[in-house]
Amino acid sequence: MKKLKELLGKEISVIIDRPIGSKHPEYGYNYPINYGYVKEIIAGDGEEIDAYVLGVDTPLSAFSGICIAIVHRTNDNEDKLVVVPKGKPFSKEEIEKEIEFQEKWFRHTLFC
Repeated sequence: MKKLKELLGKEISVIIDRPIGSKHPEYGYNYPINYGYVKEIIAGDGEEIDAYVLGVDTPLSAFSGICIAIVHRTNDNEDKLVVVPKGKPFSKEEIEKEIEFQEKWFRHTLFC
């Protein structure tokens, strides 16, 4: 987690593998935001870390923005990053509302 906190405020490139409107391959729910992963940063599950992209309302295939938060799951081994366009602020409450579609299934702490 300490290394992840070093990413706060840094520019991050996200590969989008679940754009807005796509369905989760296993559970079937729709993604209301762009969602992807960051190459070469490994999460607790051994896979590249996932990232929520907020503040963009069109489907994307890739995105570069600023990491404004880390979702630290306390009942799972997979943390997530929250990435937004540069200069686009989000409150903790706004972030929670945007990621609720998936994070409602997990206990977590949001680090901003």
